[in-house]
Amino acid sequence: MELNGVRVSRETQGRLQHFAELFQKWAKTINLVAPSTINDLWQRHIADSAQIFQLHPKPARWVDLGSGGGFPGVITAILLAEQADGHVDLVESNQKKAAFLRVCLRECEARGSVHAIRIEEAPKVIGHCEVISARALAELDVLLDYAAPWAERNENIRLLLHKGRDYEREVQKARGRWEFDLVKHNSVVERDSVILELNRPRRRT
Repeated sequence: MELNGVRVSRETQGRLQHFAELFQKWAKTINLVAPSTINDLWQRHIADSAQIFQLHPKPARWVDLGSGGGFPGVITAILLAEQADGHVDLVESNQKKAAFLRVCLRECEARGSVHAIRIEEAPKVIGHCEVISARALAELDVLLDYAAPWAERNENIRLLLHKGRDYEREVQKARGRWEFDLVKHNSVVERDSVILELNRPRRRT
């Protein structure tokens, strides 16, 4: 099986397939993604989420903010299962979604854990991370506020963030309060979307 042109093992394929089955089951009772996108689950959500890991395909400590339906946090945790190390801390305050995420991690033998707390509280519980991900969560300057406590602990932290066609406005707004090194990766799944890679974010003084 290939995801975005990258070959994955039979074991990973099986884990992803089981996740898709769990997702379809739970999506009947709780709102995990926009209903109009469920029929395109593999391309619109799973393959799209896999792009994040493919930009940092090695063992690392991840924090996934607002994990919701598992994108990209559960997908990252499944792909990490083939690695010798690494872990994803998924932050999701909605208790029903957090329960879904825990079932997915357990049954898919993924490398992660779920924190059913507000994002603002997460840095008190999760002490260190190397990569932060988020998908369809908030504007860039807000995401940088969320990431700030971890960035203060690790100046080499990396943010990998899905963004839509309005990303340039968000970048300009964020630069009013933040400095960061930016790399734009065009999405291979969504024509008008990008993944923004931010390195060394720091507040302007």
